[in-house]
Amino acid sequence: MQKLFITFISILISGFSFAQVKKDTLKTDEIVVEKPYTPTISDAFKIKSNPSLENVTNFSKEKVSYSIFSIPVASTFTPTKGKAQNIAREPKEQIYQNYITAGFGTFKSPLFETFMHFGDKRYNDFGLFVKHESSEGGVEDSMLDDNFANTRIDLFYKQFDRDFNWQINAGVQRKLYNYYGLPETTLFDQIFLNTIDEKQIYKTVYAGGNINFENGIFKGATAELVNFSDNFDSNEIHLLAKPTIEFPISTELISSEFVVEIVTGKFQQEYNTPTKLKHSFINLGASPNFEVLRENLTVNLGAKIYYSNDLERKINKFFAYPNVSASLKVVDDIFILLAGVNGDLIQNTYSNFADENPYVSPTLNILQTDKQYNAFIGAKGKLASNMGFNFNVSHSNEYNKPLFIQNQIKTDGVNITSESYQAGNSFSVIYDDVKTLNFFGEITIEASKEFNFSSTINYANYTTKNELEAWNLPTLTATISGDFQRNKWFVGAKLFYRGETKDYVIPYNLSAENGTIVTNDSYLDLNLSGGYNFTDRLTAFAKINNALGKKYHQFNNYQVQSLQALAGITYKFDL
Repeated sequence: MQKLFITFISILISGFSFAQVKKDTLKTDEIVVEKPYTPTISDAFKIKSNPSLENVTNFSKEKVSYSIFSIPVASTFTPTKGKAQNIAREPKEQIYQNYITAGFGTFKSPLFETFMHFGDKRYNDFGLFVKHESSEGGVEDSMLDDNFANTRIDLFYKQFDRDFNWQINAGVQRKLYNYYGLPETTLFDQIFLNTIDEKQIYKTVYAGGNINFENGIFKGATAELVNFSDNFDSNEIHLLAKPTIEFPISTELISSEFVVEIVTGKFQQEYNTPTKLKHSFINLGASPNFEVLRENLTVNLGAKIYYSNDLERKINKFFAYPNVSASLKVVDDIFILLAGVNGDLIQNTYSNFADENPYVSPTLNILQTDKQYNAFIGAKGKLASNMGFNFNVSHSNEYNKPLFIQNQIKTDGVNITSESYQAGNSFSVIYDDVKTLNFFGEITIEASKEFNFSSTINYANYTTKNELEAWNLPTLTATISGDFQRNKWFVGAKLFYRGETKDYVIPYNLSAENGTIVTNDSYLDLNLSGGYNFTDRLTAFAKINNALGKKYHQFNNYQVQSLQALAGITYKFDL
């Protein structure tokens, strides 16, 4: 067995050795791989003829009906009802369009005011405004009646159309004053006082309207006709119309307002003579303006041009004034620079003088004021997110600036004068060329939604040409005011300061050169107000004027009432 195994191994070794020495006979051939055929568009060819179809049979569509086989399924599911989530919100204040206010105060001072209107908001609106306030007087040591009354009624009608809207207005007003400011330096006899009818009543009747266009060059116009009269048969008619045009040029805007003004009036006499006084003016004007708007810069380039005819003095004049202003946003709305120069022709009227000083005599010389220029520079913006500021410095030059001055005393307290306003208790108007350097500053603070505060100060330095002083013009005025509202309560306060003024007094039977300068002291006037809103409709309020009780004089000899209090209610509603 062992021999057989050795013999088998020997044969394998011999075979392996033979295989190692045998020559390789495998031949090398070339294999060619062909790419499969990939057709392209260029290989395509067009069929020259269409194939013909024979024995074509049309089969009609089969009508198929569908039906649903429903099987009811029992369900025991019952959905739960949803529950609304409560959201805490403050109730919105209801705003009403009409109101009635009534009140009563010290010195027997009733107050009534109402505004009512109705109509279709899309097409028209008609409204009525009525106000009455009065006082029985009560100025300490007053020798004459010092009561006061003011009644006013206004009506309006508005019409809204697709491309324009228009409005007409009409109204009447009656103001009652008294020439109660007798000079303390004169000893008045009681018999003489009994002969004085110190009452003065100003009556105003007016009608006017406006029209506004949405498109087109003509943007609209306003017009008003006013008839003003008094208790001494004085009368004045004032017509003022102002049409406006506006059209764009590229990205800029050109506009112009035109003025047509007619004033005519008369007084029954001059102060010192029985000669009648008349005044009549016709003014035609235009104020073209070119507005340039850039990202942070706004420039207005304009002028005011007038033709004026003084019919009584037979004087015709042309006036031209600059009307240029610019504003530059240095830092967005935080700091804005302002500068400009403008002027204007101011038409003085008896009505305007009586509004400013109700104790003027009905013997005024009515002239125009030529405000040649008013140059200013200033800035406005925000010192903080809730604090704003505005201040400017200006210099102006005015020809024929009106100044109130006391009329000469025409009685010694015993001899009876012809008119009740000739006892040193009325004022006249004189004119002078005045240059004014003015500084103005304002700060507003919105501390919160509940409280806001504001303060202003104005300083003016006057330089007169002929007069010794700028009569009855204060050098310094200032105001401080604040308002606070919490829940249904609201309160407010305003403190007003007016610096001293000067007047010129000519004693009885002396010439103007022998007059003396008197000084009206400066004063502080504190006014308080407050109230409670019971509902959106009903509010109770109270006011206190001259809370400091100062016995100051607005004009020479005209002392005001001391502390005045008034309370009332306001009811708001819709028609």
